[in-house]
Amino acid sequence: MATATLRPRPQVMRLTDAAAERIRDLTERAEKPIAGLRVGVKNGGCAGMSYTVEYADEIKASDEIVEDKGVKVLVDPKAVLFLLGTEMDFKVDRMAATFVFNNPNQTSACGCGESVAITPAKLPA
Repeated sequence: MATATLRPRPQVMRLTDAAAERIRDLTERAEKPIAGLRVGVKNGGCAGMSYTVEYADEIKASDEIVEDKGVKVLVDPKAVLFLLGTEMDFKVDRMAATFVFNNPNQTSACGCGESVAITPAKLPA
């Protein structure tokens, strides 16, 4: 009888150095201790969905934990398939400083950049 071998589980997201540094800064400057930043997606906007980033007071049993470059990001379980393979970056320009998601599952975005269309990732069989 053949035994099944488990493949290592891929990390949902990876962080750029700039994103990790910003997360570290936000975590250190938070008004109260936090467990990390929670990343997710929500329905809304003209393209259908938008990314969310918020402080997380606690780690939920269902959170996907991404530890990269010395910081912790908690991924909302409802967002995992939409964020698989995503690189989270932090960009600063003359008009804004914001987290940017380079997502291979994103199919389009609205003109203002506030909302996106995302197709869930296809998992290998």
